[in-house]
Amino acid sequence: MHEYYMRMALSFARRGTGLVSPNPRVGCVIADYGLPEARAVSRGFHGRYGGPHAETEAIRNARGSVRGMTAYVTLEPCCHTGHTPPCCDALISAGIARVVTGMTDPDPRVSGGGTAMLEAAGVKVVSGVLREECERLNRGFIKRVTEGRPWVTIKAAASMDGDIALENGESRWITGPEARGKAHSMRAENDVVLVGIGTVTRDDPELSVRDSEGRSPIKAVVDKDLEIPLGAAVLRGGERVVFTSSGACFARGEKISELSKMGVRVITLRTREGHIPPGEILGELAVMGANYVLVEGGAGLISSFIASGCADEAAFFTAPKLMGNGVRVTKFQISSMDSAVKIKNFRVKAVGADFLMRGDF
Repeated sequence: MHEYYMRMALSFARRGTGLVSPNPRVGCVIADYGLPEARAVSRGFHGRYGGPHAETEAIRNARGSVRGMTAYVTLEPCCHTGHTPPCCDALISAGIARVVTGMTDPDPRVSGGGTAMLEAAGVKVVSGVLREECERLNRGFIKRVTEGRPWVTIKAAASMDGDIALENGESRWITGPEARGKAHSMRAENDVVLVGIGTVTRDDPELSVRDSEGRSPIKAVVDKDLEIPLGAAVLRGGERVVFTSSGACFARGEKISELSKMGVRVITLRTREGHIPPGEILGELAVMGANYVLVEGGAGLISSFIASGCADEAAFFTAPKLMGNGVRVTKFQISSMDSAVKIKNFRVKAVGADFLMRGDF
């Protein structure tokens, strides 16, 4: 029964996708084993950053006392005070007799402390139920807390021969409406959507969520020389960030002032070999509380993230068409087949007339 209720808790935790960062996605199910047949009596999930946590919501949603019952939580309950009181206190006060967790919280403020607090209060704790699934759900939170950077998904739309644009730069539309709709829903699942200045000047994307329900992520542009037009669509509304170099900062002070007046945050980073290192960008985004980043292009930016080891997942939409001598999706060089970038956990799904290929680096 433990796995059954934990899967139920996971399904509720997913409802917080795109809404709770920098917090993790967490779901909770309270089950009553004192009945002739055990059954779930309440459910809850963390629905927004700063809002009630899953355990508190599940206790609140119950129709009566939950004393003596079992709480299934996808993540070890917190034992510290943040925007909300400790979840361990809520579980203990409610009289929960047993807590079944999916994974240990990697946050050093909690890590094992929640379990210890519950056990000290006489609550039985069972840990590690569907651990891999729970960790997969919060891979971005885990990476930010343990490695200081968000989880990065590389997203591209390409032809069967690997082109993301024609030689003249034309790229609308490689894929069909269903694939584009799916791409918008992917934006809603991430905290930041990141592109290079070449994509901005060529395509003038808005980078918002239009064809899917959900909030729009932070729109970020890597623009070493601060060439972004003030009228660019990406600068219209929402939270906007431009990453540039110290050289551009000195040379274009007036433009930085104009961007600031528009509410755009300009972050100056060091360059290395003429480029802003992806790791520097991700470090800043982690400080901003981002757990998940979607890198949408162009080829230069995508290649730099992959080559530097800063890419975690690939999500490539492939259209059943050939584009000839166009712009390739990647530009990095390898010396042998042994050096080819390997994709793990590879899977393919039809999306309209196109295909979505996903896997981990």
